[in-house]
Amino acid sequence: MLENYAPVLMQAAIAGGFAVVTLLLSVIAGKAARRNKMKDSAYECGMLPLGEAQPRFSVKFYIVAMLFVLFDIEVVFLYPWAIIYKDYILTYGASIFWWALSFVTILLVAFGYAWKKKALDWTS
Repeated sequence: MLENYAPVLMQAAIAGGFAVVTLLLSVIAGKAARRNKMKDSAYECGMLPLGEAQPRFSVKFYIVAMLFVLFDIEVVFLYPWAIIYKDYILTYGASIFWWALSFVTILLVAFGYAWKKKALDWTS
């Protein structure tokens, strides 16, 4: 019975051994590297870590982020519709098309409203 599990146990042992060896090598090689002030400083997306710890963000950033999430999630609702479209048409008729069209129309009206209110304009 144990011979059935031998390949799995061998793979687990090899994976564990590889992890241990690479960690030990990184510790050994890492201590040999020269340290300096620039290497030890925090990396903040290419910006020097100066000033306040929590800089203020523009409200415009959050509005655009919320609009992206809103429209992204709404578009995800169209994937199940596309998958069942052909079967639904054969069974129930074309009503699914009109429901999806009304859904997309509501999304386009909301997008037009956001565009008109300049919610997507970074310069204002």
